[in-house]
Amino acid sequence: MSIVNTVSAMTAAAQARPAVEQVWSWLDTVPDPEIPVISVVDLGIVRDVAWVDDACVVTITPTYSGCPAMTMIRAGIETALGARGVHNVLVQTRLAPAWTTDWMTARGKASLTGYGIAPPAQQVIDISGISRKAGRGPAALVVACPHCGSRHTRLVSQFGSTACKALYRCGDCKEPFDYFKAH
Repeated sequence: MSIVNTVSAMTAAAQARPAVEQVWSWLDTVPDPEIPVISVVDLGIVRDVAWVDDACVVTITPTYSGCPAMTMIRAGIETALGARGVHNVLVQTRLAPAWTTDWMTARGKASLTGYGIAPPAQQVIDISGISRKAGRGPAALVVACPHCGSRHTRLVSQFGSTACKALYRCGDCKEPFDYFKAH
């Protein structure tokens, strides 16, 4: 095969594959297995999408290094892309920098509220991107109730339905609710 034919074949293959932006939109349909109303994109787990040769490489960062949902998230990504004709998918895990709730989108936080989970009430990373803000511990937080919007809430337990959530109770509507802890 001549160089011209090789270049033409490579160009045709590159044109046949979906654009990276299209892949991102497909990944936005993959729900988090623990909180199905939020996508893995809105949760901030998907860090990068790129084409390397003929493989679609999706880089993900778990919400924490021992997250049991990562196997399901990986399968969800492969299934979503496979259903759209992208069969050569490589899902890579990147642990650094560590995931932070700061990576959640505004739409994702709104989805949590609509589901009855209070989204993170604080930013975790300072402007330099390397340290936690001081004086922002759980006791100092004012967490709005996702049911009625009241800010008259109190921490009941540092651990809610999962380790990444705390249990709060609203003083006005009296409903308990999970708060997605900032980290």
